[in-house]
Amino acid sequence: MIDHALRITVLGSATPFPRPGNACSGYLVEGGGARVWVDAGSGTLGELQRHARLGEIDAIWISHLHADHSADLLTAYYALLYAGLDLDLPVPLFGPPGTADRLAAFLTNGPERSPVERAFAVEELYDGHAAAIGGLTLRARAVEHGMPAFALRVEDDQGRSLAYSGDCAPCPALVELARDCDLFVCEADGEGPGHHSAAQAGRSAAQAGAGRLVVTHVGPGTEPAEATAHAAAEFLGEVRHADPGACFTVGETGTRKPKADSR
Repeated sequence: MIDHALRITVLGSATPFPRPGNACSGYLVEGGGARVWVDAGSGTLGELQRHARLGEIDAIWISHLHADHSADLLTAYYALLYAGLDLDLPVPLFGPPGTADRLAAFLTNGPERSPVERAFAVEELYDGHAAAIGGLTLRARAVEHGMPAFALRVEDDQGRSLAYSGDCAPCPALVELARDCDLFVCEADGEGPGHHSAAQAGRSAAQAGAGRLVVTHVGPGTEPAEATAHAAAEFLGEVRHADPGACFTVGETGTRKPKADSR
């Protein structure tokens, strides 16, 4: 029987490099009979296989091309083409402009361009991009990170929703994308250009009227408990940290959704 619950599993949340027991940014989103690998930071391919075989992934979605969000696309390429797996290729890959050429530049070792398109059917993201994967709808908004970067909203046919910031500074586009979502996964790398602090993650969640907040990508100088406390000071709903391996089911009963904050 197909499990249609909407949920997100943390494959890794470390920044800017993987740590023992915690890969870089990566998530498995499941719902509507579909599985989507969201961000492919260093170490996430191995963690992904704790939850699903590579051949069970229906699509890959990449927020931006920094290595801590995309480096495992390189090893995924080799797995898809050369590991003898029984797969339907190419796998849909949604990523920022230039994704295919960036992969090819890393992978090509001779006069002929590596055949990245045999492994990945690359579709470039743009502000307002939308795609249907099984029973899920993936919507993207361009956000502020000093390079092409996108946030993601996932909705299922039951009206359940989650939003993921990728890496970005607080911005109206992110708040609009996350408006009234059941679960908001927001980075908290630290206040500065292109990033949220934990307190800013709480404020963005409050402004969006999100149901629950998960802080992720917490900077190395901040402990998870400290980050959740800073976020909770700005947001009335439940706040959790993206512990590696944690799974969050969207639309769980008994979760109070606070009203949007106009701040």
